Amino acid sequence: MTPERTRLAASLRELRARTGLSLAALATKTAFSKSSWERYLNGKALPPRQAVQELCRLAGEPDGRCLALWEIAESEWSGRGKEKPAPAATGASPTASPAASPPAASPAASPPAASPPATAPASAARLAGHRSVVTVAVLASVCAVAVGAVAVATALLRPGTDGTSRASAEAPPHQDPASSAPRCRAATCEGRNPMAMRCAASPVTLATRHTAGDAWLEVRYSKECGASWARMWGTRVGDRLEVTAAGRVHGADIRTAADADAFVYTPMTATTPGTTIHTCFHPAGDTKRECVTSVAR
Repeated sequence: MTPERTRLAASLRELRARTGLSLAALATKTAFSKSSWERYLNGKALPPRQAVQELCRLAGEPDGRCLALWEIAESEWSGRGKEKPAPAATGASPTASPAASPPAASPAASPPAASPPATAPASAARLAGHRSVVTVAVLASVCAVAVGAVAVATALLRPGTDGTSRASAEAPPHQDPASSAPRCRAATCEGRNPMAMRCAASPVTLATRHTAGDAWLEVRYSKECGASWARMWGTRVGDRLEVTAAGRVHGADIRTAADADAFVYTPMTATTPGTTIHTCFHPAGDTKRECVTSVAR
């Protein structure tokens, strides 16, 4: 897997974890199947642009950064990001363009122009007939696909024995809103992972900062969980982020290149509206830190 697709897949996995949805639940909430999401999230296949946008929407994340990663990965995958070598010089080709043809001989030296083959009209007729056959075949295929799609939609929407549609009757239990509810509250969230506790589904962004080293940090607050945390991205190995509230300090470090290619979160700290949160970014190999102060609301 290329570095470009590795970065994209890591970001998509982070977004999926934030939604708290299983692969089956993702399939019911988007236009893509469970097996497709498995390939996209593991980097086995490049996802369509629409899949990236839908996952960002479900995670409540602006799609700008992920779409930028997708553009880079798609460019590399399609070969547009690579310079194409110039064609090697070869001998004269029988299909050389008219511009490369040698100058015409004088009329005196030219042989009489040959008359067109008698079979030309027949060949043209056969070619036209072949095109007609191909056109009809393509139209027939399109019609067949359309009919199949209508049949599938009709089957899915046909009421079941209990009066509900098959789509809803067969929906997995992950669609139950209670299954995506936060798993902690206030003090029970202290030191816990915001994604694992499902607190990162719809948080409020209290502050955003673009550091001198081109890294980004955000301070987040979840009213449902009664907790705050910070996250960073665009980082380097060795960077550290710390969040402090009511004397409690939690931090996160960038230890590997994979960390640097994804969002990295600090553990949560319990907060209530009005709590002051002090967040500091410590760049690798530099004693100068950058801090931002925010208030939970």
